[in-house]
Amino acid sequence: MTTETHAPAPASAPGRAGADDTAVLVLEDGRTATGRAYGALGATVGEIVFNTGMTGYQETLTDPSYHRQIVVMTAPHIGNTGVNDEDDESSRIWVSGYVVRDAARRSSNWRARRTLDDELVAQGVVGISDVDTRALTRHLRELGTMRAGIFSGDALVRDGRPRTTEDLVAEVVSAPRMAGSDLAKEVSTDEVYTVEPSGVHGESDAPALGTVVAVDLGIKTMTPVRLAERGLRVHVVPSTTTIEQIEALSPDGVFFSNGPGDPGAATVEVDLLRAVLDRGIPYFGICFGNQILGRALGYETYKLGYGHRGINQPVMDRTTGKVEVTAHNHGFAVDAPRDGESVAPHDDGRYGRVRVSHVCLNDDVVEGLECLDRPAFSVQYHPEAAAGPHDAAYLFDRFVDLMNLTATDGKESTRAAQN
Repeated sequence: MTTETHAPAPASAPGRAGADDTAVLVLEDGRTATGRAYGALGATVGEIVFNTGMTGYQETLTDPSYHRQIVVMTAPHIGNTGVNDEDDESSRIWVSGYVVRDAARRSSNWRARRTLDDELVAQGVVGISDVDTRALTRHLRELGTMRAGIFSGDALVRDGRPRTTEDLVAEVVSAPRMAGSDLAKEVSTDEVYTVEPSGVHGESDAPALGTVVAVDLGIKTMTPVRLAERGLRVHVVPSTTTIEQIEALSPDGVFFSNGPGDPGAATVEVDLLRAVLDRGIPYFGICFGNQILGRALGYETYKLGYGHRGINQPVMDRTTGKVEVTAHNHGFAVDAPRDGESVAPHDDGRYGRVRVSHVCLNDDVVEGLECLDRPAFSVQYHPEAAAGPHDAAYLFDRFVDLMNLTATDGKESTRAAQN
């Protein structure tokens, strides 16, 4: 990696990288790497992060939690299986940029419909290949995530002359930081849609065993599917939904999804969740939904040095003592007491006792919260398991059990009052 001036090779076609097109990756600390343009030609900036998953690049690219982030893949070979029409986790690619070491020259899989390169071009995603991603990842582990940019084609030229590293760095540092960014509304659905219960065998006419309102903060496609497999009717609603609109759907439970941005800036979502807790509606949150629960309870959140991103993160479920291999994508975490119970700080303990239910075995980061006096729990990782693993699928069953228990307690309380 150098800090020299980079002259681009001429583009072989407008907007599309060719075999000889140069691309430059520039970090805000001035570190640069020169490689080949991959995907679309142009310029992109964002927070640069690394993903340690060996598989699942299509799910990573289409995860809305990566909005405004440049993703570095630590797995060396990317694009081998192409792109299919079944594995997308949303309607589009959300990453701001893509960094790989060895881009596959051709794809080979019976499900593939097109190459990854073609998909990046079609969606205007600027990338770079032939980069030492191992060295880059070590750099980010040592210094932490930072802003970065990928530049290729005409973006490497200004006024007919090659742009200097200093000029490219200036463009990078002009981009907004992730800390303080409120992004959920930028990736959320605009309209309510419903996923009908399917049952574990996919029966289309399965009766609904309950109703869940899922607040879309950047929800992945597989999440409501996992709920529907358990006989639940899932109404997916925008992040701007009010508590009155949620109540109008008569939910047995409320779910908050994963999503991008700083939970400290998500004041609307925190207020909405407090209204849910006040009404005693069972709650389950994942990833961003875990951070929102933490802040609703009065705990602080903080930015991790380089975050957890991949499908191979070890987490202990303190309820069972079981260690799970889990899928993660988060750069923020909840700051809550890890030992024993604590009283939620918000409003002089209004929500009662809380315990940390899950912890990361790599760095002891809080990976789950359980309310002991309210029907609510959350985890920091992704139990929907796209692209895997499936160790944490039981959490959806735990949510069903919580809804059933709450409904039973409510009926018993009503009978007791009547008697």
